[in-house]
Amino acid sequence: MTDYAAFQALSPTTLSDVLTRDRVMNIGIRPLWTGIPRIAGPAYPLRCAPGDNLMLHAAIYRAPAGSIIVVEAGDMDYAVAGGNVCAVAQRNGIAAFVVDGVIRDLAEVRDNRFPVFARGVSPIPGGKDLLEALNQPVHCGGVLVSPGDVVVADEEGIVVVPVADVERVLKAAQARAAKDAAETLDAWETAHRARIDDILKKKGFTS
Repeated sequence: MTDYAAFQALSPTTLSDVLTRDRVMNIGIRPLWTGIPRIAGPAYPLRCAPGDNLMLHAAIYRAPAGSIIVVEAGDMDYAVAGGNVCAVAQRNGIAAFVVDGVIRDLAEVRDNRFPVFARGVSPIPGGKDLLEALNQPVHCGGVLVSPGDVVVADEEGIVVVPVADVERVLKAAQARAAKDAAETLDAWETAHRARIDDILKKKGFTS
């Protein structure tokens, strides 16, 4: 059983050091309110068609409590969720939304302190007409996200750990975090300066 609390104790920065670049979402998907907490949990991925939000609205009644709903939106012109959808998701135990697209009613979402990571905000609502992928692999922020992958997100970024690689990544990231915590700034600076000077020397830099 995946230890999501252990992942929540690790920053995306530390996790990115033991993951490949393709597991880190691009910088366009950001926290939508200041002071957003770090979240970690299993992905419940879905896709919305352009101008439509039906599948996200279906997901808030189907995703298990603790899930992070990950959305591949069809565009950035129409909001895939608003205040009521976020409030119901929160009431149903959904941990957060990660949206490659936009939402609306940000003031309500912020007041409720529901974590949403997205590309931005638009007041225009999408329709509810088109079926798309639900709890199936999607692309979000340049990352392929499959059901059950571990999503960790905070103000530092968003990483996605493949479900098949969870144990290895967790152990490697915990070891990295422990090493970093044990190293003083003086020790880090000494080793860092020596490394940089050595690289410069090998490249012929003499100043």
